[in-house]
Amino acid sequence: MRSCYRPLLFVTLLLGMLVIVSTTQATVDDALSFAYEAALPYSKQYAIRKDSWGGDLGIKQRKAIEAQLFKGNDYRFFMASDIKGAIIEVHLYDSNGKLAELESSHKSYEKKHFTMASVHIIPKATGTYYAIVKVVKSPEERTPWALVYGYKDSK
Repeated sequence: MRSCYRPLLFVTLLLGMLVIVSTTQATVDDALSFAYEAALPYSKQYAIRKDSWGGDLGIKQRKAIEAQLFKGNDYRFFMASDIKGAIIEVHLYDSNGKLAELESSHKSYEKKHFTMASVHIIPKATGTYYAIVKVVKSPEERTPWALVYGYKDSK
């Protein structure tokens, strides 16, 4: 009799795993939606790119995002999370590891329904730059985040 329950148990476990995976993906999708919402006030000045990055990080964890930036263009990066009470940061470094940002609200602040941080740069040279995203504090063990950017020619 027990063997007839095994397929049912397997299906139940499989469905449970799918719910967990889809829930995690949904929160990263929410963070991405909020990152684009954070960029919205700049959308008339900047071309907001469809390129995006996202994931989830534990507290005090960092992730480096590589981006090719061009001398003379004006860039803004927007990071967001859907976790209320989370503190997130984003900084930009050049390929030599030197802080390269012009201005930053790298310390997060809460909007109505999400947390965001942003950073601004006009590269002095064309090259590879690194956006370092970090979860400083969060009420959750893992915090979903997303990063988007926009640019304009500063000439």
